Amino acid sequence: MFTLHRASFRQLLLVAFLLIAALLGGASLRGLFTLERLMSQARAGAERAVQLSAEAQILADRSVTMERAARQYVVLDDTALRQRFEEAASDADAVLTRLVANRLPRQTADEWRQRLEGVREQMRGPRATARQRELTLSLAFRELADLNTAIADQVRRSNEALNRELQQELEASRLDLGRQVLGAIVVAVLLALGFGLWLARPLKRLERAIVGLGENRLDQPIEIRGPADVRGVGRRLDWLRLRLAELDADKARFLRHVSHELKTPLAALREGVALLEDGVAGELSENQREIARILHHNTLVLQRQIEDLLRFNAAAFEARRLLRRRSELGALVRQLIEQQKLQWQAKQLNVVVEGGPLYAEVDQDKLGTALGNLLSNAIRFSPTGATIRFSLSLQGDRACIDVVDEGPGVSPADRGRVFEPFYRGERQPEGATRGTGVGLSIVQEYVAAHGGRVELLPNTPGAHFRIDLPHVA
Repeated sequence: MFTLHRASFRQLLLVAFLLIAALLGGASLRGLFTLERLMSQARAGAERAVQLSAEAQILADRSVTMERAARQYVVLDDTALRQRFEEAASDADAVLTRLVANRLPRQTADEWRQRLEGVREQMRGPRATARQRELTLSLAFRELADLNTAIADQVRRSNEALNRELQQELEASRLDLGRQVLGAIVVAVLLALGFGLWLARPLKRLERAIVGLGENRLDQPIEIRGPADVRGVGRRLDWLRLRLAELDADKARFLRHVSHELKTPLAALREGVALLEDGVAGELSENQREIARILHHNTLVLQRQIEDLLRFNAAAFEARRLLRRRSELGALVRQLIEQQKLQWQAKQLNVVVEGGPLYAEVDQDKLGTALGNLLSNAIRFSPTGATIRFSLSLQGDRACIDVVDEGPGVSPADRGRVFEPFYRGERQPEGATRGTGVGLSIVQEYVAAHGGRVELLPNTPGAHFRIDLPHVA
């Protein structure tokens, strides 16, 4: 048995098309049947009008025949003429009966028959009065001819009335058909919109689920309600979510394990190098001291890289656990600037905040870490006495934070990879230690977790980063 719960997306789509087609087809068929009925009525009305006109003409012709036969009979007293008169009178009476059946007033038919009886009375008189009776008959048939003219006029008016009724019915049917077609179109549009929205809803859920997987929100179960095949896709996506979460957990465990395993021998290596530099194993020559300094430097670099690896892994894991609350972004930016005051004052920099107030639902710690990394980068790359500018603005339904510095900027070759983990650009501050390339990756992780995005905008000179987040009024 067909049920909406068990139906697939294709079956529901087919049902929607069939319903709309049945609705429009029903309206079209009703219009066709109505048109056929009106055409039949029009044909019947035309035939009836022609028939009534012919009947009126027959009545006039029979009246002429009766007049000729009656006047000749009065003069000649020939029974054949009398029989011809009666035959014409019988035909005329049958015509009157048919006309009365087609809306001719019975009073007019009775008047015509009374005049016919008067003619018969004149035909029965003695031969001596034949001349006088013939004159009387002439007057009687003239009156009968006038009555025939009146009957023909009544038939014409009756035909016109029938034609008007038919036109009125045609107009009423046209309006009714127009309303039906318009109603069918409106209902079809509503059905199409209803089915479209109903069927699009699970697709939107699928889209949100896929976006959630892309944004690494693996802690939210995926359950898609809708057609059977769409629910099947939802179950597959939830399986994929669990699989990705498992792989993510395996990756985190692997990184922690490797980092821990590396830190132990690295600590021993650093200790050994420190003992060599202190001369515990004996005095070192100048060349040996140079080698020891190189080893010491590389152990520090390696330790920093391991710590950055752990920090990036922790950031990727914590990005999925946000404690959101409504926050004023300008106050958060000023707090971060105050925390790094010693760093930017040491280089005699000027840090400016423009715009605001601007609100968003954010995790202040994690977004603060992202903004702090951007500020640290701007301080690191800015020349002495330069200005770092934070601009807060509302663009549509997005809250935007722009961070602009006056440093060397990002080279064109690095722009496409600047947010990749552990990627370090070719432009580095003169005399500064080369970074590990995880700062901007952490920025991207935390901003994406908030449902926002961070991008590098064209700017010369200097770097221009923009963070946009969902705005809260």
